[in-house]
Amino acid sequence: MATTINADTSSGLILTSDTSGEIELQSGGTTKLTINSSGVVGAGLSWQSSIVTASTLTAVAGKGYWINTTSNTCTITLPSSATVGDQLVFTDYARTWGTNKVIIDSNGLNYQGGPDTMTVEYNTNGQSLDIVYSGATKGWIPNTDEATVRYIPDYDIDYLVVGGGGGGGLNSGAGGGAGGFRTSTQSMPTGGSLVTIVVGDGGATSSASGSASSVSATGLTTISSAGGGGGGNFAIAGKTGGSGGGGGTASDIGSVGAGGAGNTPSTSPSQGNNGGTGNPNTSIGDPYTAVSGGGGGGAGAVGVAGADSNGGNGGAGTASSITGSSVTRAGGGGGGIYNASGTIGSGGAGGGGAGARGSDAATAGTVNTGGGGGGTGVGGSGSAGGKGVVILSMPTASYSALISGSPTVTTSGANTILTFTGSGTYSG
Repeated sequence: MATTINADTSSGLILTSDTSGEIELQSGGTTKLTINSSGVVGAGLSWQSSIVTASTLTAVAGKGYWINTTSNTCTITLPSSATVGDQLVFTDYARTWGTNKVIIDSNGLNYQGGPDTMTVEYNTNGQSLDIVYSGATKGWIPNTDEATVRYIPDYDIDYLVVGGGGGGGLNSGAGGGAGGFRTSTQSMPTGGSLVTIVVGDGGATSSASGSASSVSATGLTTISSAGGGGGGNFAIAGKTGGSGGGGGTASDIGSVGAGGAGNTPSTSPSQGNNGGTGNPNTSIGDPYTAVSGGGGGGAGAVGVAGADSNGGNGGAGTASSITGSSVTRAGGGGGGIYNASGTIGSGGAGGGGAGARGSDAATAGTVNTGGGGGGTGVGGSGSAGGKGVVILSMPTASYSALISGSPTVTTSGANTILTFTGSGTYSG
């Protein structure tokens, strides 16, 4: 900070004092002259005493900054509004910009006449960048930008994010709900973002819900798909989630085990559907002969309710062609049944596991589809939900190949596709 004398355009002369030993003369809030404690006069700039070592910097007009990129790149966000004559200076403090570059985010204003869909990077050791705002047409213009500078167009990147499927219930239990299914397209600043990918696990046996998958990065909207809800057990409702788990069979004649709510938390478009209710148990003799669990919800359809001796089918998943071919994912798990002569609930298209009868083992949700696990008949445990998946697709011409987490890398037409079956990163 500094002692500031500001000729404010609305309030007149304003004096703001401190003990830094530095004086700033301002006009309308813009620094025009500085005098430091050594008596050095600087026109229009106030050099900051602290060295910037962080990965991000929000710059203030009229300041000079020392940028040390020894440990990481630095993305500099320029002011969102500027007045003609506003000036900023950035200097390579440690001569490391050639190793870890500086990236300029023009924050809605033009830069050298280029629009804010352009990433500007400085990547040569010993650079000094001195920029002045010229007005709306050209925006920020360098007085000096020594050595190499790259102007790189931003590009669109497509995302498919599927959460882990919910586990199926036990004892005529219900199918698990599918993991949430979300897809979108966002603008990616070239060289400007580290994208973090989290792939959610499927729920374990006995009605455990799956965990969320997500994609996040500075400057991008985080996309998170919730884990699927676990399927209900005997007399227990299904759990909420990306898609809801099916309801467990009723404990009393005429009662109903409720299916879990899907699209929880709520997203638009919806990330999933509700689970089906459990069988209301209409048996007059053996009260357990006809019991059956409801099907788990899928990304594309609700789970089917259980009926006398018949488990509810899992809801169908949703197809995506992000990899270049159509693949259906996020199907709900089928409900289990007590009666050996009944019909088990089938798993929903897209990796949902089938239910089971009696003491048979239910089918787990398919790995990396986010499919819900099937419910079991009597005894044992419900099956596990399938692990989720995250897929990124981008123009091959813009693909950086800077990845971690060992995704599968394929191409389709002019695009490169990264399929993450475990957590990792991508640097744009």
